[in-house]
Amino acid sequence: MAKSLVIVESPAKARTIGRYLGRGYAVKASLGHIKDLPKKHLGVDVEKDFQPTYFVIHDKEKVVSELRRAARKVDAVYLAADPDREGEAICAHLMEVLTEKKLLAEVSDSNKAARKKKKGKTRKKTIKNTSASQDRHVVVLDVPPPVPPQTKFHRIAMNEITPRAVRQAFEQPGQIDRHLVDAQQARRILDRLVGYEVSPLLWDKVKRGLSAGRVQTVALRLVVERELEIRAFKSEEYWTILANLSAVQPPAFDAKLIEFQGQKLTIPNEEESRWHVAALERARFRVDSVQQKERRRYPVPPFTTSKLQQEAARKLRFSVKRTMTLAQRLYEGIELGGEGSVGLITYMRTDSTRVSQEALAEVRDFIPHRFGPDYLPGQPRFYKSKKGAQDAHEAVRPTSVRRTPESVRRYLHEDEFKLYQLIWQRFLASQMAEAVFDQTTVDVVAGDYRLRASGSVVKFDGFLTVYEEGKDEAQRAEEEEEAATLRLPEVREGEELRLNQLKPEQHFTQPPPRYTEATLVKELEEKGIGRPSTYAAILSTILERDYVRKDKGKFYPTPLGELVMGLLIKSFEDIFDVAYTARMEEELDEIEEGKLDWRAALSEFYEKFARDLERAGAEMENIKAGRATEESCERCGKAMLLRIGRHGLFLACSGYPDCTNTREPELDVRGIDSDDTAPEGATQYCENCSREMVVKRGRYGPFYACTGYPDCKTTKPLAARGRAAEPVPLHETCPECGGQLVEKVGRYGLFVACSNFPECRYTRQKTLGIKCPECGTGELVERRARRGRRVFYGCSRYPECKFTVGHKPLAEPCPACGAPVTYEKHRKGGASRYCRNPACQFELALA
Repeated sequence: MAKSLVIVESPAKARTIGRYLGRGYAVKASLGHIKDLPKKHLGVDVEKDFQPTYFVIHDKEKVVSELRRAARKVDAVYLAADPDREGEAICAHLMEVLTEKKLLAEVSDSNKAARKKKKGKTRKKTIKNTSASQDRHVVVLDVPPPVPPQTKFHRIAMNEITPRAVRQAFEQPGQIDRHLVDAQQARRILDRLVGYEVSPLLWDKVKRGLSAGRVQTVALRLVVERELEIRAFKSEEYWTILANLSAVQPPAFDAKLIEFQGQKLTIPNEEESRWHVAALERARFRVDSVQQKERRRYPVPPFTTSKLQQEAARKLRFSVKRTMTLAQRLYEGIELGGEGSVGLITYMRTDSTRVSQEALAEVRDFIPHRFGPDYLPGQPRFYKSKKGAQDAHEAVRPTSVRRTPESVRRYLHEDEFKLYQLIWQRFLASQMAEAVFDQTTVDVVAGDYRLRASGSVVKFDGFLTVYEEGKDEAQRAEEEEEAATLRLPEVREGEELRLNQLKPEQHFTQPPPRYTEATLVKELEEKGIGRPSTYAAILSTILERDYVRKDKGKFYPTPLGELVMGLLIKSFEDIFDVAYTARMEEELDEIEEGKLDWRAALSEFYEKFARDLERAGAEMENIKAGRATEESCERCGKAMLLRIGRHGLFLACSGYPDCTNTREPELDVRGIDSDDTAPEGATQYCENCSREMVVKRGRYGPFYACTGYPDCKTTKPLAARGRAAEPVPLHETCPECGGQLVEKVGRYGLFVACSNFPECRYTRQKTLGIKCPECGTGELVERRARRGRRVFYGCSRYPECKFTVGHKPLAEPCPACGAPVTYEKHRKGGASRYCRNPACQFELALA
């Protein structure tokens, strides 16, 4: 019989630790938090030093019963939740539910019926919730008795789940750190106060179901303010001139014009560019100076949580949430065949770059055996953590560098392998020798002009043989420009050069780029907003609430997000200020370090928050009543009001109920199926009545609609860059009227119609020119599903023939079985062509 009980959060972690500990220990999982604040009420008494009221989470009754039953059979309980604030709070709550005689749970909608059936087994009791100013029913759980008083409790913290780390942790058990628990509780109460006090205000003033959060709103503010910067940005024209030159030795190279008459040169327009080109064409080009030097590039530190999230977003296109889910699996343990379940990486929630001496010794022994002695630096590399970093955990690294990605690949899912490989490569590179480059800078003079060419050649690749850090868009553009002239010929000072070509190029200044997941996480980290463990939840929340949307990996605020942000900033200028939020994070760190009392911090915050809340209740604009606009009603001429309904924002006549006219507001088409540099679409005019068309958003996305609605109901789908999808003429005539046929885009995909519409309404489906493999009569056509807009392919004779397939048909027969049609499918590993014949295994990778 087990003498000790070990409690962790997840079953996977329980299995891994259970194999290391042996029969003397029973290992069970709490499945995350066991207690929390109530779901439907504030649960915090602000008049009594912010005393929180916790309840057993309603669906954890069975888990609590099992844990109490198991704890009564052992002499000691080891609480082994994750080594962070959340883990410490879980351990504190576990200790409470195992020792308290009476446990309370909130009655939820989902278990009311179950409670009625168990009236004899559970007792109902009413608890007074002062902060909510109302009574609320809770139940006393029917669970086994608490543990005996003599039962010992220990706190176990493991940075990695390996036999050595688990053994060391159990040799030196500790106690629950109350400062960590207080810091987590302070954050939870702060978020609860903001969320539960501000969200109802939005329900009252804007729309029911909206939410506000202490940190999520600041993240939304960053996205909205960046969008406003982009809209206000005025692009300016400028020109650059490159001279392609040849020396005695090849190759030819490009030199960039940088100075005129000793001053830095800026060329604002084409006219001035032509003037300089004409002058350069008459000049003689001569090498003025040649500078050669050795440049060293050093590796970056091993991953912290935020750096891992950023790099996985850049290189693997993983969302922050996806990255953390995968990292959790790698940390808790993966089945490695005969080796059993092993934790492959250290704890993944950290902002420290520290590495243990054992890990350093192992990686320094591994590098020369794998790459040679030249790739090992003379001394281990130590990296400074950023200011304010918590040094309780190591950096994110593999638990053993000898467990290479290739050796564990067969045990991992594809995405798990990619993330593990990224972590392994980054850690290995962080302890390798620096890369060495020979860099050459050549200055060329041509009359009053100075031109410069720079190039570099890799002398020793060092850590770059393993890993190179990903770059954001701005950094990548700069490096690509520099890389354009990497190879330079051997030249000497005074050497005459031959001009091959002058290349003037027009450019326009670009607005700041929109945030991606990587750059938004980077911005949050740099400004001290939130903590790495919260970034996934922050980004998920603003997306789920429809405050922002993602298009091609970039964040765009929705009209609703901009509206809510404007109202909150005006009413709560300090609470949702970036600097103020960063200061609150510092105070939470001070609570964790025992330097600040959590109640004092909350009291200082709530004093101002309560005043702002009261003022906002009286002064915040009521969008439900309608916001005045400059638009006029086309029916009665009265002003149109901006309102919000179940499907979003709309314009409604202020003359309601006498005038019931409504319409959708015009949308900004920038960012709709476009890139950052896409120009706004030109004004579109209705082909039937010549009125101007505006962008609207329907159930199938944005489209152009005639402003003459309802008299004219003409619409056009949107193509890329916010332009209307224009019909494409075909070399065919209409069989009904003899007019030219055109290809159009409709709700369900491509179709062919007569150009004389609406006089002639002939249409037919646009086929792929491939006979249906099932009926042999119809042809395959591209379709779009009504729900989700998924593309699929089906027979043109539907409903007589109901053949459909999700992958694109190809008019190429199968080389293995002779089937007339093969299909193209795309996976994360790439595209391939395959045969659908169940008896045929043909599949060929496509380039």
